[in-house]
Amino acid sequence: MAFPPSFIDELVARNPIEDVVGHYVSLKRSGGNLFGLCPFHGEKTASFSVSPDKGIYYCFGCHKGGGVINFQMEIEGLSYPDAVRALAKRVGMQVPEDEQYQSRYKAQERLWALSKEAARFFYAKLYAPEGAEALRYARERGMPKSTLTTFGVGYAPNTWDSLVKAMKAKGYTEQELIDSGLVTKSQKNGNIYDRFRDRLMFPIIDVRGNIIGFGGRIMNNNDPNAAKYLNSPETLIFNKRKNLFALNLAKKSKLGYLILVEGYMDAVALHQYGFDCAVASLGTSLTEEHAALLTRYTDQVVLIYDGDEAGQRATRRAIPILEKAGLQVKVLKMRDAKDPDEFLKKFGADKFKVLLEDASNRVEYQLNAIRRKYDIREDEQRIAYIHESAELISTLGSSVQREVYGHRVAEEGKISYEAMSMEINKAWKNRQRREKKAQEKIDLAPARNLQPKARTIRYDDVKSARAEEGLIAMAMKDPNLLDQTAGLTAEAFSVPLFAKVYTQMLARRAEGLGVSVAGLEELSGDEASHIAMIAQNQSGPVNEQAFRDCVELIRSRHRKRSVSSDEDLLALRNRKKESGGYHG
Repeated sequence: MAFPPSFIDELVARNPIEDVVGHYVSLKRSGGNLFGLCPFHGEKTASFSVSPDKGIYYCFGCHKGGGVINFQMEIEGLSYPDAVRALAKRVGMQVPEDEQYQSRYKAQERLWALSKEAARFFYAKLYAPEGAEALRYARERGMPKSTLTTFGVGYAPNTWDSLVKAMKAKGYTEQELIDSGLVTKSQKNGNIYDRFRDRLMFPIIDVRGNIIGFGGRIMNNNDPNAAKYLNSPETLIFNKRKNLFALNLAKKSKLGYLILVEGYMDAVALHQYGFDCAVASLGTSLTEEHAALLTRYTDQVVLIYDGDEAGQRATRRAIPILEKAGLQVKVLKMRDAKDPDEFLKKFGADKFKVLLEDASNRVEYQLNAIRRKYDIREDEQRIAYIHESAELISTLGSSVQREVYGHRVAEEGKISYEAMSMEINKAWKNRQRREKKAQEKIDLAPARNLQPKARTIRYDDVKSARAEEGLIAMAMKDPNLLDQTAGLTAEAFSVPLFAKVYTQMLARRAEGLGVSVAGLEELSGDEASHIAMIAQNQSGPVNEQAFRDCVELIRSRHRKRSVSSDEDLLALRNRKKESGGYHG
């Protein structure tokens, strides 16, 4: 929906971008701007800037940008209307009533409330007669009442419709129950029934404290096809790629690192034994979204996946994802136990601390993994081991690291360090050569370099697009310049995004309102980032003659495109006439 521009202006004014961003990013002032580590991609050097006077943010690394509303959309994964509502709630503003706008957010609020009621239902059932076996199981697994309460653990009864009846009695509709993922609809007769039955239930809570889904551990596995763990499906409020179990608790930890494990029980056990920094993925492989989420709360992650082959594959896959996000990675290999839960119950917290202190960094872990692949007693396999290890070591940024690990592999492979060093240097040069070629290929395509970073925005007429960029950037800085665009219509713009922005700017100007990135309505993430980049690049005083030149170039390029189109049409008509195929 289109919110009243005056409302958006007040919303933006009462939510200074540096305050909103500062809630998620540690910012330091440098000149007129503020800088910090980007929350949207991993980095070690701050390239994320906030310009309070322009009301925009922009990352020079991943090129995301926009105004305060766009930031709220990106950081919380919200739609435009929901981001507006969140910012309005932040400062106590009333949002203009609109049924279409409010329907989605009201649906979310209903699902949050429904999930909370379901969690209460499950929690009560754990202590009811039908939950006796589940409660006994939980206590046998070492979970006292305090742990069960902290995590809100409950029990889903072994019935088909207990939850359905309880939630309907509280006023929730069948459609809301389906939308929540708590029930399943029968394809046979259309009836709905409880998705979770005879399971120990773990509520999944997001970092804002909302219950968004559930994970259920089966109690009596009489059905060989039944999954040991069952998670909520994707819903309006639950996305397993963007949430981690127990992060709502772990984000408050003072330990300085986060432990990433595979299962709910491992995370619960770690918290119970004092390691309150443990989180678990939600029945899915680690994603880039998970890694980005972790970077908000730590710069170091300890990976503790199961010791079986599946767990080790998951570890190898997770390492580059976490490192790409800028996280330091350590890998803990379980000894004398299959997972942290079993180890803690066998040996206690003190021995686990020793295990944590001995956790290898990711290079040691990867070198050990390479070593296990080869039988170095055989010459050919020993050579393969040395080659693959050299490739890995050549990727290390520190010469000290390269030397230390180079010595280790040389000794293991029974060759001189000089020979190993030559192999590492050769691998390093080969990689540099490949990267240089790739860069040269990019550099030799100047037209492509002028294209926007986002693939969803293309410049078909580069000359006009660059002029359109200049017009918008200068008008953002000095809206009075828009008075010099009389007769210039949106149709003259070659880039639909710029036509849309120009139209909104003129409308705001006509109403006597300011022109800013934050005031532009319903831009996609890519669109907002592109406009923010253009505004960010506009520095120094505005040149009026340059602005008029941009206007004239846009007009002339539009005329040329129009003439070309007319000429093409005329040529087509003539060809059809000559071939006898035109009768108009």
